[in-house]
Amino acid sequence: MSRNQKRFPYSLDSGKIRKLSDEELRMILRAADEIIATGGRSMLTKILKGSKDKKILEYQLDKSPAYGAFSELSAEEVSNRVDWAIEHDYLAIEYSKKLPLIVFTPAGWEIEKETYTNELFENFREIMCEISDLERRKAFIEILKTRNRQVILLLLDKIAENGSESFIPLLEEWKIVEVKKVSGKIGGVINRIRGKNEQEQE
Repeated sequence: MSRNQKRFPYSLDSGKIRKLSDEELRMILRAADEIIATGGRSMLTKILKGSKDKKILEYQLDKSPAYGAFSELSAEEVSNRVDWAIEHDYLAIEYSKKLPLIVFTPAGWEIEKETYTNELFENFREIMCEISDLERRKAFIEILKTRNRQVILLLLDKIAENGSESFIPLLEEWKIVEVKKVSGKIGGVINRIRGKNEQEQE
């Protein structure tokens, strides 16, 4: 291996951290979702700490729901928590050329899928309360079109289970612009909501 190809080394240090709360772990994984396979431990720490670092602002990572979640802690304490999540197989490090980047493990992704699904569901409900805001509806639908397919299918299951008929107008707007498989799923959710409400009215 040539000198130019030498990987940047890293070492984990969870300090005195013995266990993270469920909320702490969810926040770490939610922040990590913004930089999967593109950023490393240092950037993840900065997001959680609420850093004003130039790259954080340039890439709009300050928009993450987890930004500043650990703002009351020192950078070292935040880093210790990130490393704990790696040591306990919720996150992992994979190299891209020379750089060690954060990726999800299966265990971490299972937690993040649920967290992000719940977040999108709450966003969906908020949009329905402001249904007259055309620009916000369009922007939200564009976001949904770019999200992980597993998360979107879980979101639709949650909408089908908990959604009311008030969800249908936004679902129909979303259905028109989606790919065939997701569009078909949305259509099934609309029918399920309508059928559920018809049964309740009988």
